[in-house]
Amino acid sequence: MTRGGREKLNDDPERKCIATGESQPKAGLIRFCLGPEDMIVPDILARLPGRGFYVSADRAAIEKAAKKGLFARAARQPVKVPDDLADLVEALLLRRVIDLISLARKASGAVMGYEKVKEWLQKDKARVLIQASDGSERGKTKLRAPDGEGSFIGFLSAQEMGLAFGRERAIHAALAAGGLTARVVEEAARLAGVRGQIGQQDGGETALKDT
Repeated sequence: MTRGGREKLNDDPERKCIATGESQPKAGLIRFCLGPEDMIVPDILARLPGRGFYVSADRAAIEKAAKKGLFARAARQPVKVPDDLADLVEALLLRRVIDLISLARKASGAVMGYEKVKEWLQKDKARVLIQASDGSERGKTKLRAPDGEGSFIGFLSAQEMGLAFGRERAIHAALAAGGLTARVVEEAARLAGVRGQIGQQDGGETALKDT
């Protein structure tokens, strides 16, 4: 398991984290690059031009890289690092997860609400169960996540989940199988790592309780 909460895949390209010195699949890392005026910029989508520097999807690793001058060492030149770099990465990853869930909803690949989620689970249509971290524990234990890695996400707040569904709050949601769902799981794993909540990402305690 990588720091970002993902199983290591043999065909997943690896890069070395400049903070830990460990090599792992790119999917469990955050790419950074040099922006205008030599400012370190998080490249969440890994699409920006120029040389990239990789850090594990882990708050402690990002903070270490920022405070210990590891970006400058990797770049072999002076660089500027935002004071709130870890918070910035977390905000960008959260936005990414919300946007992907929203896209899945628009493509009829996501539903919210206890009854709809329960129906999807009963019909084996749900690939991933999402439950708000601040929702009622009694209500959440009535639903069981599907079997399989990455089938449960439990660290988003009700307000954060609501943003993906155009609502003020959401407690229960489910994702069907598909490419968008795979991307949600991947980005959620990185966000869980940065938040230090990997246990709420895959097979969390709530997901394992019987109804």
